[in-house]
Formats: sequence, structure tokens, C-alpha cells
Amino acid sequence: MQYLCIGVDESADDIIQHINNELKKVKNKIEYTVKEVNSDNSTSIICSIAEDKPANEKSAHSYNILMLHVANALADFIIGHYEEKLISRIINTNYCYFNSVERKEILSIAIRIIKNEDKNFLNSLFQIRRRNIIIRKLLEYFESSNSLILDGFVNFRLKDYIKDLEEIVEKAVDEFLMEREYREFIRLLKYFVEIQDPKVEVIHVVVGFESKYILLDENRKEITKDCIQEFIDEISEGEINYDDLLVSSLITMAPRKIVLHSSGLFRNKELLETIKNVFPGRVIICNGCESCMAAVTKGEDKKQV
Repeated sequence: MQYLCIGVDESADDIIQHINNELKKVKNKIEYTVKEVNSDNSTSIICSIAEDKPANEKSAHSYNILMLHVANALADFIIGHYEEKLISRIINTNYCYFNSVERKEILSIAIRIIKNEDKNFLNSLFQIRRRNIIIRKLLEYFESSNSLILDGFVNFRLKDYIKDLEEIVEKAVDEFLMEREYREFIRLLKYFVEIQDPKVEVIHVVVGFESKYILLDENRKEITKDCIQEFIDEISEGEINYDDLLVSSLITMAPRKIVLHSSGLFRNKELLETIKNVFPGRVIICNGCESCMAAVTKGEDKKQV
């Protein structure tokens, strides 16, 4: 009888379910059995080809099918049940200089990356790559042995897979540090706004062409040049970043209220969040007025030219 034996340290129910779900795909091709065996305080899962005939070409083919689908099932189980533990171990081992709260935040970012919650195409490819690494290593192992201890295999045979997880953690750490710097930057900008008296009561911000912005006072009179001229004088034309100019102008003016018009035309969506964070409670998103409609109309005219 040809079989695979998988030793497990925890309940075998979840793993057996993964294996049965995978083997159902080939139930018309091979005859197999999957059962749990307990002895001497250890638990094993036996996956066998249910053929009483001597080993022959047909049974060898059936055994290869069994190996492939058991490897697929174990790969899915490892990804679902080991990945977070492995990432947590990598963080606690390699980045112990972060405090516990920071490490939890890094873990959260890393999990978001491996689960591809942002639907990133490259991350999707890396998901497939990690799964294929596990399957390949399992098949290589089964070629030389039909008995496997799952914990030992994960910890000592999946170096390439763990290296991929380490790279994901590095990416998560970089993202965490960038977010921390951004929060500190926002905190500093909020402080600048809070310590100065407002120079105007209201500023209306309207999206212009080529990522430029039009600033209006409370009477809808344009004050763009007055607000940004001092900043433009200090930089050359090629270096002008109108997003930065807008934020700098708003901080300098420190208005009690900021009304954002035609916000759907903002190319930089992060800019909107930055303004909201620097001026909490002061920002109003206009849902549609003459200024909004004028911006949209001019934008459409620009496209047609």
C-alpha cells in the first residue's frame, strides 16, 4: 500500500478537511483513504491509495496524483495557519527594538500585504509564488520520504518561503516608518496652525488646470496670487509643486474654515486627507455650487481642446 504520513502537533481536523476538499477534485481518478491515527501522544494523518494490487504503473500514477493534491492541501493549510505566526516570529526576532505596540502595527501591515487587501497585481503574483514554493518543497520531500512532521517541515525546509516573508516584513517596517513620519509631520503642521491667529475667516479652494489651485476669500474674490507669491518667489518655475504650495498657503493663512470645491477633481487624494488632518474640524467639502460647476465645466472644455 502506498501512503503519505503527516505528523501534526495540533488537532488534525482542519488539515484533514483541507486534504479531503482537495482530493474530492480527483475522486473519479483515484481511490484513496484519509484517516487520523493517534498513538503515544502523537497524531498522524495517513493518506493512502486504496488499491490492493501490487505496485504497477497505474498505482504509481495514482500515488503521484495523491502527492500533488496532498501537497496543494498542505500548502493552503500552511498559508492559513502558519503564516501569521511566522511573520510574528520574524518581527519579534529581527525587530525587537520596536516596542510591543509598534510590533503589532507592523504585523498588521504585513498581514495586509500578504492578504493583498489593496488588490495589488504584484502582490497577487507574490501570493502565487509563495504557494508554489511550498508545493514544490513538499513534492521534493515526498520524492524521498513518505513521512513528514509538519512543524519540522515548516521550520527547517521552507527557507525560501520564510525569506519571502522576511522581505514582506521589511516592506511592512518601511511602510510603518513612513506612516510614523507622516503622523509626526501632520502633528507639527497642526501645531503651527494652532499657535497662530487666523489671517482670514474663510478660504475657498477650487481645483484649477494642471494640478493648480484657485484660492478665494469669503466674498469669492480670488486671492491666489496674494497667498502663494511669496513661496513662488523662493523657488524656480521647474520646481513648483502646487500641492505643497496649497498646503503652505493654507497653513500661513490659518483660516477658521476651508471650503473645498470640486474635490472629485483633486488628482492627489492624499492631499485631501492631509488638509483634513492638519485642519481638523475646519474643512468643509462642497457638494456642488457655482464654483464647483465652473471648475468642472472648465475641465471638460480643457479636455476638448
